[in-house]
Amino acid sequence: MDRALVDALAHDLATAGYAGEGVAARIGVDAADALGRMVASPARRALGVDRDALATLVRLLWLGDRVPVEDAERALGTAHVAGAAALGIVETAGDDVVPRIAVRPHAFRDALGSGSWWIASDLDELSGVHPLRPDHVLGVGGAARTLAAILPPVRAGSALDLGSGCGIVSLHLARIADRVVATDLSERALAMTRLTCALNGVDHVETRAGDLWAPVDGERFDLIASNPPFVVTPRSDGVPTYEYRDGGRTGDALMQEVVEGLGAHLRPGGAARLLGNWESGSAGTGLDRVRSWVVASDVDGWVLERETLDVVRYAELWLRDGGTRPGDVDHAPMLTAWLDDFAERGVHGIGLGWVAVEARSGVPAPRVRVEHVAQPIALEHAGAHLQASLDVQARLATLSDDALRATHLVTQPDVTEVRHLRPGATGPSVIELVQGGALGRTTSVDTAVAALVGACDGELSIGAILDAIASLLDADAEALSAGALPAVRELWIQGVLVEADEQPSR
Repeated sequence: MDRALVDALAHDLATAGYAGEGVAARIGVDAADALGRMVASPARRALGVDRDALATLVRLLWLGDRVPVEDAERALGTAHVAGAAALGIVETAGDDVVPRIAVRPHAFRDALGSGSWWIASDLDELSGVHPLRPDHVLGVGGAARTLAAILPPVRAGSALDLGSGCGIVSLHLARIADRVVATDLSERALAMTRLTCALNGVDHVETRAGDLWAPVDGERFDLIASNPPFVVTPRSDGVPTYEYRDGGRTGDALMQEVVEGLGAHLRPGGAARLLGNWESGSAGTGLDRVRSWVVASDVDGWVLERETLDVVRYAELWLRDGGTRPGDVDHAPMLTAWLDDFAERGVHGIGLGWVAVEARSGVPAPRVRVEHVAQPIALEHAGAHLQASLDVQARLATLSDDALRATHLVTQPDVTEVRHLRPGATGPSVIELVQGGALGRTTSVDTAVAALVGACDGELSIGAILDAIASLLDADAEALSAGALPAVRELWIQGVLVEADEQPSR
C-alpha cells in the first residue's frame, strides 16, 4: 500500500469535511439516521444536484453511487482519481468514477474521549449490492459498536483483534494498547483493516492471515477482543457461506474453539471480551455449555446472554442479513436447510451475548458467572462497569461474611427504589431497586435489604446497618444478617453498591 497516496486521500476527505458530523449537518439528522438503517434515498434527496466536494464524496464513498470524473477530480484534488484507483477504492467507467469499496466516516466515543475515523469496507445493501459477495467485508454494525463499548478502559501492552474484518475494533484497541495484532482468515478483510488503519494514521497494528488462533500460536496478549464469525450456518449446498459471519464449523463449534483457546493466549492478569452465539437443545442449555467452555479454558469468566431466538427467527435473521428476502426464489430452500440442520442436532434455540474473561488469579477453580440480561443497556459506560464488576466478583470470591459485614458500602446515586402496593394495603407487596446506569437492572429485594441500601452512605459498616435494622424490625440479628448478605454480594456485583472509598460512577 502506497502510504503517500493514503495520506493524500485522508487530506482530501478531511478538507471536504467528510466526517460523521459534517455529513449529518449537510444532509440533516433524519437522513443521517436513515443511513444507519441502510436507507439511502433521504440522503440522495438532501444532496439534490449539488456537486461540491462533500456531496461528491458522500455519493461516491458512502452511498456507492457513480459520479462524473470531473466531480471526483475536484473532490480528490490531492490524491486524484488515479490515486484512489491505485488504492483499489474506485475505478473509472467511461466518463464516470465508480466505487469499488465504501469509505465511510464513523464517529466514536470511548473512555479516552471522542473523535471520527474513516472505515473501509465493502459496498453493501445501502449501495444496492444484493445479495452480498461471499467474501464481503462488513462495515461498522451494531455488533462492532457493542464490542468496542465493552472493552475494558485500561492500558494494555499488547492486544489481539481476533477476526478484524474492516478494522474498527483494531482502531479502538490501538487507543489503549502499545501493540495490536489483527488477524483474519480473509485476505480481503485484512486489506480493509490495513487501509482503515492507514487512513487514520494508526501505525502500530500488525495484520496476520490465518484461521482463528493459528496466526498467534504460542503467543499471549494482555487484551483479546473478538467478534468472530460465530453465526450458526448449515453445511448444505445452496446456502452461501459469508466469511465475515461463518467460520466453517458445525453449529456453535467455532465459538467453543474461540472461548476454549483464551486461556492459552492471555498473559497473567490479561482480559478478553467477546461476542458470540450458542445453541440450546439436546446437548444442554446454551449458558451451561458456554460455562463449560470457560472452565475448560481455565480462566475466570462472565457470560451475559442478551437475547434468545427460536430457530425460525434465527434463520430468518441471517437470511435477511445476507440479502435474501421472503418471496425470493431461494428463500424457502435456504430456510428449510437451516431448520433441517437444527432439527438434526436437536437445537431449539440460540443465545446471543457477551463473554468477559479474566486470566485466573490463583483461586482453586475457575469462577464463572452466567446470566440472562435482556433489558436495554446504555453502552456508553458498559466497559467500565464490566471491569469493575469483574474486580468485585474476584474480591468477593475470597471475602468471608465477617469481612463483608465489616465493609463500608455506598449506594450509587443512579439507583432509585420503586414500591408496588395493592389498593388499600399498608405496606408494599414488591420492592424494586432500579439502576439508571451500569446494566440498567431492576432487582426485587425484601424490606430489610431495601432498608440497608437506603442506609448505605459509607458511614456505617454493613454489619452495623444490619444490626440496627434487626433491632428496628424486632428480628433475630444473626438470621437477618445471614439472609441479607447474599443479596449484598449480588448488589455489589451489580454496581448498586460500591465501596465507600471508590468514586461513584454513572
